[in-house]
Amino acid sequence: MKITSLAGGIGGARFLRGLTQSEKVTRNVDVTVIANTGDDIWVHGVRVCPDLDTVMYTLGGGISAERGWGREGETFTAKEELAIYGVEPTWFGLGDKDLATHLIRTTSLNAGYPLSEVTQALCDRWEPGVHLIPMTDQRCETHVVVDHPETGARIAMHFQEWWIRYGAQLPAHEFIQVGLDQAQPAPGVIDAIMNADLILLPPSNPVVSIGTILAIPGVHDAIRNTPAPVIGLSPIINNAPVRGMADACLSAINVETSAVSVARHYGSRSSGGILDYWLIDHSDSDSLAEIEDLGISARAIPLLMTDIDAAGAMANSALDLVHAN
Repeated sequence: MKITSLAGGIGGARFLRGLTQSEKVTRNVDVTVIANTGDDIWVHGVRVCPDLDTVMYTLGGGISAERGWGREGETFTAKEELAIYGVEPTWFGLGDKDLATHLIRTTSLNAGYPLSEVTQALCDRWEPGVHLIPMTDQRCETHVVVDHPETGARIAMHFQEWWIRYGAQLPAHEFIQVGLDQAQPAPGVIDAIMNADLILLPPSNPVVSIGTILAIPGVHDAIRNTPAPVIGLSPIINNAPVRGMADACLSAINVETSAVSVARHYGSRSSGGILDYWLIDHSDSDSLAEIEDLGISARAIPLLMTDIDAAGAMANSALDLVHAN
């Protein structure tokens, strides 16, 4: 069985850890993860790929369990020294262990290797148990159009600055993928979608994680046309994000923060969208009929990833849908 998953950062990575350690996923199951690179950023001369690294560290056993990002047992001596020098950005924290990954990536990219090959080389160390590939080898960075916090002038800033420095508190008017017009799916992306037996959309941010991957030319069409069933898991529980600030992103594209509204945003494959099935939390079970009316089969299950067993149970529920239909 071949499973292909689109994934963002922490939520996607934790779901994938549950999936890969699920009792239903054996050695006969191949998992490919197409990761968002819209969050990628140059910081202090190195290329940082937050979502790729979060998936790689989480599945490879090196993630900080407390933070959900960066390395376990991390120190931040270099960050502190840079701040003493007054070098910006002081709001973006590069851990000392994590910095080694970024240095290797940057050196390889500068030598002419594409991001997909560099990612594979990094995974050779971490052995995440999945085939991890970026959505594209080209630059495709998410920027956010906001009103400047001091002057009020409308400006665009990198997503990371909006998310980390300002905590997504500046109302977003629009999200722009800089470089999207030149971006192409990374090698293996379309094949992984078209040759899959199952497509999974974890509870990642539907706008700046899953949405950014879908914006890469050819990806949305491939998911529309794949013979594999497409199952999504809601990142919204009881009208609030499971984690992070997805509500700030949804409001920018005029989508309500609810499980049914995100399902409507993705749309059913029978009406030009991408979903066949949508898993929502028990607390939103009164939305099942409304989701079914969209042409999407829905089921209510526990969706809080309190630990790896809970994430595994979510993954099992998704796989049960395939076996039952």
